[in-house]
Amino acid sequence: MNKHFKDTRYYLKRAGETAKRGIAEELEPVQERVQKLVGEEEEPDPGRIEQVRADLAEIGERAEGEAKEAIEDARARLDQYRGASN
Repeated sequence: MNKHFKDTRYYLKRAGETAKRGIAEELEPVQERVQKLVGEEEEPDPGRIEQVRADLAEIGERAEGEAKEAIEDARARLDQYRGASN
């Protein structure tokens, strides 16, 4: 895999992690207020974590597929350009 695609994949992963932390931080006060009003303790949902992991894996696969399609398209364009310039 090209170095640039490895870098892109790394930064996409970091962006997702940062967004996740940011959203959790922004929603924390709202979650606390709702729990206070409802009077219930937060119950951990282990299935939810697995669903998020599965979603992230699917997003990664989709991004990889789109990158491969873009590479194929670029190669086809280069071949077409090279054929036209001869």
